[in-house]
Amino acid sequence: MKNAMDRLFRTHEIRRSQECAPLWTLTTPDAGGMDRPETVVVPGVWESHPALRGYRGRGVYEQAVSCGGNVRFLLGGVSFAAKVYLDGELLCEHYGAYTAFEAIARDVAPGLHTLRVEADNRFGEHSALHMPNDYYAYGGIHRPVLVEELDSAYIASCLVTPVRTPEGWRADCRVSVRNLGDRQTEAAICVCVAGQRAEKTVLLPANGTAQAGLSCLCPDVRAWSPEEPALYTVCATLLIDGQPADDLIDRIGFRDVRTEGKRILLNGKALRLRGFNRHEEYGGFGLAVPLEAMMQDIQLMRDMGANCVRTCHYPNDPRFLDLCDELGMLVWEESHVRGFDEQRMRHPLFMPQLRRCTREMVEQHFNHPSVFIWASLNECADDTAFGAACYREIFSLLRGLDGSRPVTAALLERPGGQVYGDCDAVSVNLYPRWYHDIPVRQAVDRKLAEISAGGGGGKPVIVSEIGAGAIYGFHDPFGRDKWSEERQADILREQITEVLRHPDLCGILIWQFADVRVDESWAVHRPKTRNNKGVVDEYRRPKLAYAVVKELFETME
Repeated sequence: MKNAMDRLFRTHEIRRSQECAPLWTLTTPDAGGMDRPETVVVPGVWESHPALRGYRGRGVYEQAVSCGGNVRFLLGGVSFAAKVYLDGELLCEHYGAYTAFEAIARDVAPGLHTLRVEADNRFGEHSALHMPNDYYAYGGIHRPVLVEELDSAYIASCLVTPVRTPEGWRADCRVSVRNLGDRQTEAAICVCVAGQRAEKTVLLPANGTAQAGLSCLCPDVRAWSPEEPALYTVCATLLIDGQPADDLIDRIGFRDVRTEGKRILLNGKALRLRGFNRHEEYGGFGLAVPLEAMMQDIQLMRDMGANCVRTCHYPNDPRFLDLCDELGMLVWEESHVRGFDEQRMRHPLFMPQLRRCTREMVEQHFNHPSVFIWASLNECADDTAFGAACYREIFSLLRGLDGSRPVTAALLERPGGQVYGDCDAVSVNLYPRWYHDIPVRQAVDRKLAEISAGGGGGKPVIVSEIGAGAIYGFHDPFGRDKWSEERQADILREQITEVLRHPDLCGILIWQFADVRVDESWAVHRPKTRNNKGVVDEYRRPKLAYAVVKELFETME
């Protein structure tokens, strides 16, 4: 069994790991599905199949896998809920489309076995975070599936916090090890970072998990920045009876992020954010974006002068984050939830499911140096006491999971926000000249006054969404009607100019990079059943706005 590459680099040398073969059998048992099993590609979304364009229901994926011993199946993303079986035995259930999860089978007899994954993209009371929305809720296994054969224990995670000290950079590592055996075991954990080494002995409880903290002083490393995205390998090795039993390899960057007054500082230097909101979607591939398309998206954004991307409204594929690490693209990442009113937030499963998805996002993407800020609860009910309490609870969770990054939330333009004072950076979504014909500067100043009066005065402020729509290929150079490429370009020119020249704003994230499919219920307000505010269409064909953004991002400070 050779080691798989579900990232841009090998994450194991000792652990035996392989990616599942790409062809699976898919059965769709609910109304609207196919009348017979089909062969499909994984990763993929079932909407790519002509017969399943609008299918909402369950999809049963099956494949024969060769494995034995203690086997760990790592599923990068299944939309929206999942059940995993091996030879008919339920191994695990998972909720949430955008984070990875594991299913473990112990003492499996060597040979061929049937792996079955049941995906479910239905809306309903079982799912508090998942509803018809301004983007499409796809179904299927949309990220890679790995099969790993384990020893009696394995390294579950190694989270590294870079710390600047008078002696130079230090890597503070938190390593989690899970024991699959029925006996307590003594083990050693060795961590190597940028040529430096630390080791600690731990006692692994039977059928339990142990944590260890280790630090390495790395005086000769270079800091990670958009201009010089220096990356270093961290390798955690587990030794039992003095012999290597497992390993986990990741990449990190040494940098610190903090807020100071109205600025966000990276390595002590103020950030001037110029970027885009980007949904993880591409034309006919839906949510299962190929690596080549991920790279093209970053190249197009960089060509326009962008230095930042927001992963709206959910955690992105770790390979996309790897590319951002590699290329120096700053990332705002947020846990999945969008546009909920108070009634929806009062769903009894809302906070438990949001807490779980938020925790998985931070723990899985902690080591990416490109992620400079965490967020959640996009455009939810921050204007009510109950909604504000939900925001504060998630902010507290984020800070408890990672005290090294600031936290924020993209808040609606409406007045009455109650969490401005609770954010490290205040972020607002504004659409002057599109949803209302107010001069951009007037809309910005009015919102800044409200933020200041509401407890957010003196904090950094990010315009987290701003933009206008256009249907690719629809031109009206004379009347410049709404939905024409000319009108979008005009509006974006005013919006970008006013935001980037404003002394009290630290950046702009245009809504949005590319057009995306929306749920059918949104189609009355979204021509072509698309959110058409992209500066490129769903196939990355540039609109007139592309040149406007490029001109302003490259020439304005």
